[in-house]
Amino acid sequence: MKLAELHDLKEWHQRHWRRQPLEKHVWDIVLTFWLAGWVGFPSAWLVHAGWAELTCFALLFLPNGYVALRRGLHRAHIVRCDWSTLLRR
Repeated sequence: MKLAELHDLKEWHQRHWRRQPLEKHVWDIVLTFWLAGWVGFPSAWLVHAGWAELTCFALLFLPNGYVALRRGLHRAHIVRCDWSTLLRR
């Protein structure tokens, strides 16, 4: 996922937070964990904490995983995902 797509999703959630507040909060949590992965990985690497390195590395892929999960659920007609049209792929 490109940074522009992350920005577009963040803006969409900010514009629609009154109608879909839970979705905005979930996206904020996803971005918070993603940022924690970027910040925590160098620290975990410096102190040689293998479990923390793996956790932080996995968090780097959280936004892509979340978007893929939501798209799959949208295609299966389980949840509605209005913001899926923002993404180019």
